[in-house]
Amino acid sequence: MKKQWRALCMAWGMFCIVPCPDRRWDEAARSWMIVWFPLVGLLVGGVWRLLALLSGSMLAAALLCAAPFVMTGFLHLDGYMDCCDAILSRRELAVRQKILKDSHVGAFAVIGLAILCLLQFAAFCTLDVQNSTWALLLLPVCTRAVAGLCVSTMRPMGTSQYGGDFAREKKTPQCVCLALWLAAALAAGWLLCGIRALALGAGALCVWLAALYGKRQLGGMSGDVSGFALTLGELAGVLCLCAF
Repeated sequence: MKKQWRALCMAWGMFCIVPCPDRRWDEAARSWMIVWFPLVGLLVGGVWRLLALLSGSMLAAALLCAAPFVMTGFLHLDGYMDCCDAILSRRELAVRQKILKDSHVGAFAVIGLAILCLLQFAAFCTLDVQNSTWALLLLPVCTRAVAGLCVSTMRPMGTSQYGGDFAREKKTPQCVCLALWLAAALAAGWLLCGIRALALGAGALCVWLAALYGKRQLGGMSGDVSGFALTLGELAGVLCLCAF
């Protein structure tokens, strides 16, 4: 139980800007940290659901667009931008990996960010937000559950934080827990959202496909690839919601 509490606090402190009561790091709990990633998504979804009460204005759409980025300290957005710079350069693998680790912001990152914000803002301006509150609550849970599964099952990049001991450790229990998170969120979505639950599945599927694409383009899974996939998955989920 102590290990799980420590893993929860580690996930809370790393993936969310809300102050965590216990910021101690325990390497023994590291592989379990990803299991609590969807719970951070539930917090992000809760903020989305609260902001949905303000729907009906461009300001509300802007706040909904910015909320997941602000709540996560721009961590996943940073990974998205890094991957845009590296992948869109269309250089050989070694150069793409070098660009990925470069702290400078390139033109492709700026272009990718502009397109992302434009599409997400337009989606929230179009979306019937008040009838999509449950879907907005559950979408970040689904996307983070799949992102966690990708990190746990896909071959890591050699320089990734998910390499070394983390990669060698068997993570079957963690994968089962993440699958249960995903199944519970999809089931709750079907009960609470009806046909809109398809958007949750679309977002989850997009995370998996984007992670596969990023892994193949960059030579393995990493935190940046996870952020890239998660960001695109949530965009896909919101865009899909606009169809209902």
